[in-house]
Amino acid sequence: MADANMLTSVKKALGIEGDYQDDTLTVYIDEVIAFLTDAGVKSVYITSGIVSRGVADLWNYGAADGKLSEYFMQRATQLSYKL
Repeated sequence: MADANMLTSVKKALGIEGDYQDDTLTVYIDEVIAFLTDAGVKSVYITSGIVSRGVADLWNYGAADGKLSEYFMQRATQLSYKL
C-alpha cells in the first residue's frame, strides 16, 4: 500500500488538493509501483516522479482509456536496466 509520503508527492505533482481522491490515487499508486517492481525496477529507483507519471496515465483525467504513455514505458525500461 502506498505510504503517506508517496501519496502526498503524487498529489503535489498532479496538482491535487484535499483528500477526496486519496483512495483512488492510492490504488493507482499501488498499481504503478507493482508494475515497476514486476518490470525489475529496484525500489531505490521508484520515485514519486515516475509514479506520478504512471498515475497520471492511468487516471488520464477522465478519459478512461487506462493506457500507460510511451514516455512512462521508456522510462520504466531505462530504470529496469539500472544497476
